[in-house]
Amino acid sequence: MNSLDRNKESTLNRKYVAYPEYKDSGVEWLGDVPEHWLLTRVKYVAELTPKKPVVDRTLDCSFIPMEKLKTDSIILDENKKIDAVYDGYTYFADGDILMAKVTPCFENKNIAIATGLTNQIGFGSSEIYTIRAGVSVDNRFLFYRLQEDGFMDLATGAMTGAGGLKRVPSDTVTNYTYASPVLEEQTQIANFLDHETAKIDTLIDKQQQLIKLLKEKRQAVISHAVTKGLNPQAPMKDSGVEWLGEVPEHWEIKKNKYLQDFITSGSRGWAGYYSDEGQLFFRITNLTRDTIEPKLESIKNVQPPLGSEGERSRINNGDLLVSITADLGSVCVADESISGGYVSQHVSLCRPNKSVVNSRWLAYFILSDASKEQLLGAGYGGTKIQLSLEDIRELVVAFPPEVEQTQIASFIDSKLHQFKLLVNKADEQVLLLQERRTALISATVTGKIDVRDWNASKMEAI
Repeated sequence: MNSLDRNKESTLNRKYVAYPEYKDSGVEWLGDVPEHWLLTRVKYVAELTPKKPVVDRTLDCSFIPMEKLKTDSIILDENKKIDAVYDGYTYFADGDILMAKVTPCFENKNIAIATGLTNQIGFGSSEIYTIRAGVSVDNRFLFYRLQEDGFMDLATGAMTGAGGLKRVPSDTVTNYTYASPVLEEQTQIANFLDHETAKIDTLIDKQQQLIKLLKEKRQAVISHAVTKGLNPQAPMKDSGVEWLGEVPEHWEIKKNKYLQDFITSGSRGWAGYYSDEGQLFFRITNLTRDTIEPKLESIKNVQPPLGSEGERSRINNGDLLVSITADLGSVCVADESISGGYVSQHVSLCRPNKSVVNSRWLAYFILSDASKEQLLGAGYGGTKIQLSLEDIRELVVAFPPEVEQTQIASFIDSKLHQFKLLVNKADEQVLLLQERRTALISATVTGKIDVRDWNASKMEAI
């Protein structure tokens, strides 16, 4: 047990009491369990992947993709005709436990209890296990038991498959051995965890709402500074562009193509040149709307052939790199960490000319709501929205004098640093609360704490 785990257990022990007597379970990963708890396996108390019922196929049912399976809840995607999903999809009913079977959803503990289903029938991704509790187990107790780290570690270690899409074998679930009290005590444990995790989830939700508000405010600060300037007393004029509105009277309205020496994108087919060595290859995954700094996770390298036409897409310090597929308008300013690398075909490389004295100012403008409005309006391609290089060239920019470009960039840099500190603090609180939630579930379902005498009203009075 590491120091973090010991700290979690110590905190729990100060608030809750242990069972009076324990015994050796005889199972290495279980260790000691309460004296009166008995060993069982999932297959003895629940049915994995129950058979589909004979139903009226003209009826509607609920449907859920695997990615919308979340801990403690499911986000039902839509109603579908049973006939359209009866074959090839996972069946479940109200009260069934749903668990993702593939990475990364399994490792994120995407597990929930199905409730509120249309006609009490649901279907979903074939990558979801349905676990139907029998009469000897409380489905909520089993739901919490399958979130415990011991099961998660065992199942993760048993995963099979190649690459990033590994699956938990069904026999790992059905043969999982755990200790369990009688049904009445299981229900008491489930009631306790329902109550306590709901309180923790409320606190997590508040922190996540705070993070959302901070990010919205951060975006508002960027958008206001690059379209209205920093002087609230400055006379304003109509920009003549609907999504820009009024801008400072002394600013110009210019198209991006007049602010760049050139605008290009990467070559197609460079995935064939991926290498453990060679030059950095900057892809769309290295861009984010959260910052204008390059995102260096998952960086690839390439060794293109000598004299290839891709030389035109080589990155210099101060270049702007803009996404032209996926999240349109995500942007970063190239620095020494990526200088000399190449951009992919999904990234536009813009090299500012001398009229742009601060690349960061222009990057912030591209991140603004006014710019996003233009880029989304220019996107094409049906379900996969894309931009052409001409769309990037035609982007309309509110252009301030040189000194204001630097002032605006510095102001936004400072404000975003403050927002980053606040968001990081809220993220830390979410992480601590999630760890607390995990530790509480683990301690309760493994019998480390005794909640037989717990009741909500008594706890609230303390």
